[in-house]
Amino acid sequence: MEEKVATAKLEGQVIKSMRNWLEEASFFEIFPPKIVRASGSCENIDTLFEVGVDENFYWFHSTTPHRAYLSQTAQLYLESFTPYLRKVYAVGPSFRAEEGNDDRHLTEFTMLEIEFAENFKELLGYTEKIIFKVIKDILKLPAAKREEFGLSKENIKRLKKVKPVFPKITYREAIEILGLPFGSDISWKNEQKLLKRFDNQPLFITHFPNPLYDHGREIEVEKFFNMIPDSENQKYVLSADLILPFGGEAVGSAQRVHRLEELKWRLKHSKMFKRLKEKGGSLEDFDWYFQKMKEKSIPHSGGGFGIARILKFLKGEMNIKKAITFPSNQEIII
Repeated sequence: MEEKVATAKLEGQVIKSMRNWLEEASFFEIFPPKIVRASGSCENIDTLFEVGVDENFYWFHSTTPHRAYLSQTAQLYLESFTPYLRKVYAVGPSFRAEEGNDDRHLTEFTMLEIEFAENFKELLGYTEKIIFKVIKDILKLPAAKREEFGLSKENIKRLKKVKPVFPKITYREAIEILGLPFGSDISWKNEQKLLKRFDNQPLFITHFPNPLYDHGREIEVEKFFNMIPDSENQKYVLSADLILPFGGEAVGSAQRVHRLEELKWRLKHSKMFKRLKEKGGSLEDFDWYFQKMKEKSIPHSGGGFGIARILKFLKGEMNIKKAITFPSNQEIII
């Protein structure tokens, strides 16, 4: 239990540091719903947990019955407030029906998500500052306090080497370094190879393939439908994953499409929507979001921080189940 107590203290410290930075930067905290329509899903819609009552999965209804799910992301809900509050964030659980029992995935984990009225460059800067704030706050604590968090001298030594500006490479550069064909997904092992090449600093991989561009081949790597294409090269989107030692991909982010008709087109032609229709979903699942976009929309960006993977990085922990207080997966539920 001593180890779990230390983990609980560290979890609280991490969220406190992130919240403090966001509040000082004039972000407003929003409290989105956790039982949602398909608009609360990430790109991998096959991992949705469906909500039902007495085996009735059409318990929710207005004019017509519709399905409901446990939320995976607050992104679209935060986006709807961005034109009015400019900078918003939310902290809460994300539910993913990830099969199996491995060291990197959970069925429930805490996400901190941000959306704000800025561009891609600002997005990378905010992400760096939030992660570095977490590290800096830990390093400022007395040694005895850091020990209470279960952080070893080796952990502290490693964190002291982290620089405030993280190295950045494009997806194209990453696959060239790794010798992978274009369109390949970058596995956890390959992420760690890239990190070693950059002195184990947190590393941004940017400009992933545009999922709605005709690349002339099927691509494995898949991103959310509303990432905005790079105006200088439509083959790519303005997106970034932050890769952490031990943690792997800990932050996924992008500048968003903010024009309604383009947004609808990208959704209707996405792999995500194809799978949604197979599940009985439709554009109606996103009607509320389209209406908010129609009322008011501005250029904006955002991302999601996976707290469990950030904790893996801080603790130098390979097993995600040891990085948080209450891990859950397909084989573990309490």
